Amino acid sequence: MNDGIRYLGHATTVVDLANTRILTDPILTERVLFIRRVTTEVPRPPESPSAVLISHAHQDHLHLPSMKLLPRELPVFVPVGLGAFVRRWGFESVTEMPVDAEVELGPTTVRAVPAVHSGKRPPSGPSAEAIGFVIVGGGHTVYFAGDTDLYDGMADLAELDIDIALLPVWGWGPRLGPGHLDPERAAEAVARLRPDVAIPIHWGTLWPMAMRWRRHRLSEPPLQLEEEVRRRNLPARVVILAPGEAYALSPGPEPGRPRSGR
Repeated sequence: MNDGIRYLGHATTVVDLANTRILTDPILTERVLFIRRVTTEVPRPPESPSAVLISHAHQDHLHLPSMKLLPRELPVFVPVGLGAFVRRWGFESVTEMPVDAEVELGPTTVRAVPAVHSGKRPPSGPSAEAIGFVIVGGGHTVYFAGDTDLYDGMADLAELDIDIALLPVWGWGPRLGPGHLDPERAAEAVARLRPDVAIPIHWGTLWPMAMRWRRHRLSEPPLQLEEEVRRRNLPARVVILAPGEAYALSPGPEPGRPRSGR
């Protein structure tokens, strides 16, 4: 298993670090309620995942039909307030993670970090926190934002020396409500986080079934992020992955040896 990131669409990624495979916010079906996948292929569940990370309770991030495609013995890590809800789906190992909590998955460490986003599951589901995750292993640090807006403490995460920031740049329709990043705000997140590489997520995947107009919102946001990062002369490199594409990570530094440019 080589270290790297595979973008499956929306907020679903596969993070491979130090022989540990982590799946985030799995959407593995053709549709979610009234929004349909517009990519050519529906992704298959990844082989031999070590854990699933859930950032918040919204249907396009915690999706029962997609979760049913995964082994019930697979460890699932969720925000505070979602544990009992996910256990009712038959998952045997569900751990609630408050902000700053850490768990070890073999040689890989997962830490819950803040997010500014509604955690309530509509219409009458549980209210829970929304969180992001920082994953460390194999000499690499990956930040998975889930869904978030900018927040005052975001710059503190730069102290973790983030290699890869998986940042949302849009939603699933023509408009964004509060608690999201558009390309310009995502560029500000890049400025605060100071990652080596920013990979846009939450784009190019889902669109309301009855809405044909403004579909340019599916493809423009990552390009706009790239342009805004360039305009602001930020040192991070933006890597745009279409759903299904992967980004390989080079071997990390030996323990105790600083990375160049840090």
